Amino acid sequence: MLAEGALASGCRFFAGYPITPASEIYEVMMRELPGRAGLGLSAPDEISSLCYCVGASLRGLKAMTATSGPGWALMIETVQYALMTETPVVIALVQRLGPSTGGATQGAQGDVWLAAFSTSGGYTIPVFSPSTAAECYELVQQAFDWSERLRTPALVLSDKEVGMTTEVVDDATLEKIAVHERPRSTRHPSRGAYAFDDPEEVPTFTEVGGDVKVTVTGSAHDQAGRLRKNSPEVLEVLQHLQRKIEAHAEEMALAKPDLDPDARCLLISYGVTARAARQAVGMLRREGYPISFLQIQTLFPVPLRALDWAVASAPFVFVAEENLTGQYRAVLAPHLSGKQVFGINKIGSLISPTEIVRAVQGVMS
Repeated sequence: MLAEGALASGCRFFAGYPITPASEIYEVMMRELPGRAGLGLSAPDEISSLCYCVGASLRGLKAMTATSGPGWALMIETVQYALMTETPVVIALVQRLGPSTGGATQGAQGDVWLAAFSTSGGYTIPVFSPSTAAECYELVQQAFDWSERLRTPALVLSDKEVGMTTEVVDDATLEKIAVHERPRSTRHPSRGAYAFDDPEEVPTFTEVGGDVKVTVTGSAHDQAGRLRKNSPEVLEVLQHLQRKIEAHAEEMALAKPDLDPDARCLLISYGVTARAARQAVGMLRREGYPISFLQIQTLFPVPLRALDWAVASAPFVFVAEENLTGQYRAVLAPHLSGKQVFGINKIGSLISPTEIVRAVQGVMS
């Protein structure tokens, strides 16, 4: 469904290297793109995969690749290049158990930090997290939309169980959004390929290889793309890379709240674990525990408004995620001041609804 969502978004270029558990995306894109006036390219490795996608995007195509943790580790330098050059590209990162090559057929949610904090300088890359096949279809559209609108790399952070589970989906119920095109130059970019009047503004795009010379460099540069050191304009360009994301943070922040006005505790989750968490909430409510639930679909930027609303009357917060150290719980912690925060964590297998119920009852009883 993620591949189908990418095709529906107008993706016409895919380059990839088969890696479990992302290989199904590779298979579908390779099969479907030629019949849709697109190109699927088998790369010799993950580094080349993303480089090919960046090159295709610089020519004006919507492009995507798919990988898992080991491949993402190899792609990080090119991700930073795409960020610095303001090149739209979507990466589907289907998590498996790590570290290193880890467990190729074992699920996990351990790549949250690796995905979000992979850039020198800590620039925010939009990260979307689906929990179902339908959400894979819908959230990859969001990733393409924001990647194009903001000229930035964007991630769909899935996991093995979501990526490899067979589900029945009613096409008529799928949300289809109008994916924006990147802002394009209508005249010679005399001010430069990265020109803006306001740091929150997204520069218009001029394709490489056209009638106008475009300088594309991963080094610090001014608005014309010329290499410079710490000039005021270069520093303004660097600040702009973050400011354009922050300016639209609330717009791209997606979350699904299920709130109980009498609840004294809030359960937060994402990805495949959100499915177990939602079921656990139903079990707890049937046993007389008032509890609220928040499924987060945009991990980064953190959906602060939805979070503030959900925790307003809940002094106890539980965060369920399939990793050892509570990676997203650590991200949320600065925004949960004054709350008692508890992690529900596990590695090696899925967290069950019963395990979540027991963890909540152990604190609230």
